[in-house]
Amino acid sequence: MGGAERNARKKKQQQATKAVVSARGASNDRNKVIIGVVVVVVLAVAVIGGVIWSSSGSDPGTDDSLANPPSVAGVSAPIVREAGVVIVGKDGAKVTLDLYEDFLCPACGAFKKAYGEQIKQEIEAGTLKVRYHALPYLNRLSDPEGYSRDAANAALCAADEGKFWEYHETLFLRQPEEGGPGHTKDELVKLGTDLGITGDAFRQCVQSGTHEQDAQAELDAVRATGKFEGTPTVMRDGEVVKWDDRDWLTNLLK
Repeated sequence: MGGAERNARKKKQQQATKAVVSARGASNDRNKVIIGVVVVVVLAVAVIGGVIWSSSGSDPGTDDSLANPPSVAGVSAPIVREAGVVIVGKDGAKVTLDLYEDFLCPACGAFKKAYGEQIKQEIEAGTLKVRYHALPYLNRLSDPEGYSRDAANAALCAADEGKFWEYHETLFLRQPEEGGPGHTKDELVKLGTDLGITGDAFRQCVQSGTHEQDAQAELDAVRATGKFEGTPTVMRDGEVVKWDDRDWLTNLLK
């Protein structure tokens, strides 16, 4: 690869990262969020081809989108749920991060596409441990309200069944549009059964909202720090990590 081509590639990657940040910063303006995410997706296709997930192309909120569940690989690392936090990675990892996200959040979906594969690779290499906090942050921004809460609860239910990683990935693969209908509880159950979750415990957990209070407690706790910047927010040792540089994770792990 020549110097000019490398420079062009680097410039596109930097633009992709800036677009993710722009989408997140405009979370109170739905039109800006959508525009930012579209830019992220277009740039990511050109720059991070191996990271972009394939999908059926259906509207994620329709029954058709659930008819052909995606093939999602697990992660080779320990996974433990502690109340509303799911910890993925080895205890001896060099860096531990807290990732605060909402399954309805467009910027979280863009963040996942941009950095998800690298995060997984570092977790499996034993260099990174991530504490996942699924928040009901955008709970009022689905129609009907409540999808952020229901999805966060379902992800914690999936953790109880040993399927957190696969379910987490699937929720972003099948991410509904902000302002529209989210997956119903029945559909959230189906997403789990399609991933191989059997028995009635998962269905009951999703339908009854077993972990709703755990998810809400995580949102309340991070807000109380005064450092929460909306979703996604990344923290290390209680301090916000800036990820507007495309090499932010690589630099943390040096």
